Amino acid sequence: MNPDLLAKAKSLGFSDRQIAHLTGQTEAAVRALRKQLGLVPSYRLVDTCAAEFEAYTPYYYSTYDRGDDEVKPSDRKKVMILGGGPNRIGQGIEFDYCCVHASFALKEEGFETIMVNSNPETVSTDYDTSDRLYFEPLTLEDVLNIYERERCWGAIAQFGGQTPLNLALGLQANGVNILGTTPQSIETAEDRELFAAMLRKLDIPQPANGIATNETEALAVAKRLGYPVLVRPSFVLGGRAMQIVFSDAELQHYMRFAVEVSRKRPVLVDKFLEDATEVDVDCIADVGLAAEPGAGHVVIGGILEHVEFAGVHSGDAAMVLPPHTLSYNVIRTIREYTHAMARELRVVGIMNVQYAVKGETVYVLEVNPRASRTVPFVSKAIGVPLAKVAARVMTGRTLAELGFTEEIWPDYWAVKESVFPFNRFHGQDIILSPEMRSTGEVMGLDADLGVAYAKSQLAAGSPPPPGGKVFISVSDAHKPRVAELARLFVQLGFELVSTGGTAKVLEDAGLKVQRIFKLQEGRPNALDLLKNGELQLVINTPSGQIPRADEVRIRTTAVYTGTPIMTTLSGARALALGIAALKQQGYGVRTLQEYH
Repeated sequence: MNPDLLAKAKSLGFSDRQIAHLTGQTEAAVRALRKQLGLVPSYRLVDTCAAEFEAYTPYYYSTYDRGDDEVKPSDRKKVMILGGGPNRIGQGIEFDYCCVHASFALKEEGFETIMVNSNPETVSTDYDTSDRLYFEPLTLEDVLNIYERERCWGAIAQFGGQTPLNLALGLQANGVNILGTTPQSIETAEDRELFAAMLRKLDIPQPANGIATNETEALAVAKRLGYPVLVRPSFVLGGRAMQIVFSDAELQHYMRFAVEVSRKRPVLVDKFLEDATEVDVDCIADVGLAAEPGAGHVVIGGILEHVEFAGVHSGDAAMVLPPHTLSYNVIRTIREYTHAMARELRVVGIMNVQYAVKGETVYVLEVNPRASRTVPFVSKAIGVPLAKVAARVMTGRTLAELGFTEEIWPDYWAVKESVFPFNRFHGQDIILSPEMRSTGEVMGLDADLGVAYAKSQLAAGSPPPPGGKVFISVSDAHKPRVAELARLFVQLGFELVSTGGTAKVLEDAGLKVQRIFKLQEGRPNALDLLKNGELQLVINTPSGQIPRADEVRIRTTAVYTGTPIMTTLSGARALALGIAALKQQGYGVRTLQEYH
């Protein structure tokens, strides 16, 4: 590799990593050679005025073509904020909210803010959000180039989700001052073995689990844990390729076709807790700033209880703040575990924890020492901009100085509901899973939980029907509990429509049911009633991991006809409460400020 060839490769857009791969070297060696030869990118202004006028927007891109460098660094203290990268299903826009709030807070603290992001569809890449914007990919090479060119004081990796978090250790190794929780603590939370050791030390339970680097190991772990198990690749975003597996055959199929497995990229296998309640917790801590152990504060921003049972990705689940079914002891345990882990990890800034509650036992599923998708929702619900507070803490301010040392417990209900793109994907089953599929979220606020839930459904484009016919068809596993749910809808004035097995269960419970044919049996069937507008609500739970084709057709037809559909009994029960509350008292509207 000679200087001319290297210069040509860089001008053609080859990254250091690609060049290292092609020449059998390390990325660090290519970077060192490039810097030794003086091969560094120059930065040009994006011409936002199309050459009609002189552009002054501080909006830059890099190039290795010869020419003037248009960046003129100032002498102010600079903080770089790493964005979330490309926008896609699984990469929530909530992370962009956190980056923007961090930029606003740091400007108020007197810092010059440098935003690095490559997504044109975000607010963080608006030209006036930060003092300077670099429209660059979130890679080690590009971030280091900008950091050195701007002579930044520090960089924040906590707000852009998993993408910048994965860069933290590499950046620190190259001399970047990572603000907030240390990359070593981040590694403790991300690395399965280090994390398990920390939980053992703190005496905090987690579901039984194991690690597999091939199919044989995966089968052995699953046999030891017992089915069902939750399988997932390590270091993923948005629950990509996460799956609940119920048999050896399903696990073998997953290992062969769903993921690439190696020693460096093992598959994580967890015992799946059926019918457990999942809980998300967001907290802010400044304990890493304190000199003595035990000093500093840990403040919980919000405890969010999922409406759906465990197994639905937190980005897709409906959630209630404050929790509505958890006991006082469970909430106290969640607080104790959150505080203990934040202190052990010496968190500076924000931390998210996901728990599963089975009975009175609280299990820790995972800890993310970064902003989570729920931060914007919690911030609006409690009236405290958590991302702004966390950004100030990362630059050295304490929670005591900022006046946020006590947990806020609202005296009203806030319900988060997700919005899905299913009507854009013809034939795609709408069943929720550990893999995130939502593209947005809405919020319902009210003093009554039922009304708050109903408002969230209205906002998500699935208004609760006041009456009419409800089609109920549930799996064998859910049949013991379906009669109680159906009775709620009968009391609300609904007529029940059902097929075969579910109809028999409802009739045996003394309920009047209109029986219709299954799809393969004849007509009229559920599809006919949906297309004719005769059904006002569908409750249909999946029969297993691989759903039957007629179930999928019913669920997708409900989406296309705009008929509200519930695929979990817990969601259907919450909807019944919402309809009852609306019938009883209707709903009023108040501003967010009035609630606060």
